Order: sequence, then C-alpha cells, then structure tokens
Amino acid sequence: VQLQAFGGGLVQAGGSLRLSCAASGTSISGKTMGWYRQAPGKQRELVAFITSLSSTWYADSVRGRFTISRDNAKNTVYLQVNSLKPEDTAIYYCNARYIPQPWGQGTQVTVSS
Repeated sequence: VQLQAFGGGLVQAGGSLRLSCAASGTSISGKTMGWYRQAPGKQRELVAFITSLSSTWYADSVRGRFTISRDNAKNTVYLQVNSLKPEDTAIYYCNARYIPQPWGQGTQVTVSS
C-alpha cells in the first residue's frame, strides 16, 4: 500500500497550490479519506476529510480556504489550498480517515510571508 502525496512547493502568502494523493495497492473507493499536516515541532493534525459520498469536513483553521475532492476512478484525493498563510507551512499527507494505512512521505508546503 502506498499513498503518494505531491504538488507541494514554496509559495508566497496568499498563493495557491493543488495537492494530489495517489493511492496504490488499495482502493479509496468506499473509504473516508483525509488530508493531514504536520508542522515542525508539532503533532500531525487532520485538516480535512471527504466521505465516500463526498461529504466534507474542514478544520476551523482552513475552512473557506481549502477544498478537498476525490476521483475514485483515478484512485486519487485532492486538496486545493488557497489564500495560503505562513502558518500553513507543513508536510501534508493523506490517509484513510478511520482505518489508516502506512503513512507516505507527504509533500512539503512552505509559505513565505
């Protein structure tokens, strides 16, 4: 099982990125999938999740700026991140919300002020 996140980068505050997470060795279909992030010196936190029926939830810190979506045919979950702030700097990961798989390497998002 692999969950490969990519699409991160270095952006200025106010910028946008589209993160993708491609799953292999497992199907995301039928699973609630989440995006998580871990900032330096902090614990990993859940920022958004999407159910199998595409209902969504967002942490207060990202609501209105981030949008999670999924494409079951491509076995991929996306996170559109807009209006980025320096405090969004972190490594971003995806995983199944309720039965986590082995964590991938994540993708680094760095927001400069």
